[in-house]
Amino acid sequence: MVRLKKLSAALQSAAPDADAMLVTHPIDVRYLTGFTGSNAAVVLPLQHPDKKRKHSQLSKPMLFTDGRYIQQAKQETKHAGVVIAQGPILREACAAMVSAGVRRCAIDGEHTTVATLDAMRQWIPSKLRRSFFHPVPPLTAGLREVKDAEEIGQIRAAAQLGCRLFENLLTQIEPGKREVEIAAHLEFAARMAGADGMSFETIVASGPRSALPHGHATEQRMPRRGFVVLDFGVLLQGYCSDMTRTVHLGPATTAERDAYDAVLEAQLAAIAAVRPGVPCGQVDEAARSVLRGAELADFFTHSTGHGVGMEIHEGPRIAAKQEQTLKPGMVITIEPGIYLPGRFGIRIEDMVLVTRRGAKILTPATKAWIEL
Repeated sequence: MVRLKKLSAALQSAAPDADAMLVTHPIDVRYLTGFTGSNAAVVLPLQHPDKKRKHSQLSKPMLFTDGRYIQQAKQETKHAGVVIAQGPILREACAAMVSAGVRRCAIDGEHTTVATLDAMRQWIPSKLRRSFFHPVPPLTAGLREVKDAEEIGQIRAAAQLGCRLFENLLTQIEPGKREVEIAAHLEFAARMAGADGMSFETIVASGPRSALPHGHATEQRMPRRGFVVLDFGVLLQGYCSDMTRTVHLGPATTAERDAYDAVLEAQLAAIAAVRPGVPCGQVDEAARSVLRGAELADFFTHSTGHGVGMEIHEGPRIAAKQEQTLKPGMVITIEPGIYLPGRFGIRIEDMVLVTRRGAKILTPATKAWIEL
């Protein structure tokens, strides 16, 4: 109920003329109600503080889904009524709002497609069509940026599982093995350990391919000498983990060791900059300035990090010139990297919890130099 109340308060600021909000993004539906089915929408009535204004007849949030989820919806849904639609769920949600006297409905402009909006307008009486739907910013996504204690516990569990998988994976990496073999071993171990799945496509990039920031595992075999970038995450009870470690096969050159040390120093500097009230761009600059001093900043081609939660990429964005400030309860990644085309790449990534005093690393797997 707390989450629904927070969304209602956010909606009053973003769309004070709205009578209700229609939530359709599956992750947002799950966050608000607990329902995990693939086809659902939530209608949230807006309780206006202006008592003189005529309210719609909607008295509580309603979740609309289809007949496949009759039992599941009743078991999982919290703080909302359940309606099992006989036809398209959005058609029934629209009909219910019109019947209840809703005249203006807020929708998530980021997740509502043009085709979906056109279809919904056809289900609204012509006299209301023009002004019925009102796009607003992704309000629920904004709420999800700050995690509560239960969410932090779930994210920590996912992150700890990822660390255990990494420790086991080190025994599998050797020259001649294909990148896809390494990824398959990791993913099988994750499922056997209880993960719902991987939170994104596993990255295993070895040798010159390590210079690809998103080098998904291929048939390429591990070299006798060179870097291996391992970037992966698990999905556990609805929450994601995300970590990257870079190891080296065979003896390294001085330049390779120096480059690794520079990336690690940049990562630690960015983590040290994390605390409430700090602009995200300042954290990015902390990493970038270290690499600039090592004359490697030109090879750092992506942002320093992003939020993680029910989705692998959430707000805030830890990037140059980002003015959004950090808040306690945010979970972000810190992942500087360098990529020298045709030579090698290095990335080191941790998940970090923003606390009242600073930062807490959630992925404590070793970042010391590993030479296999």
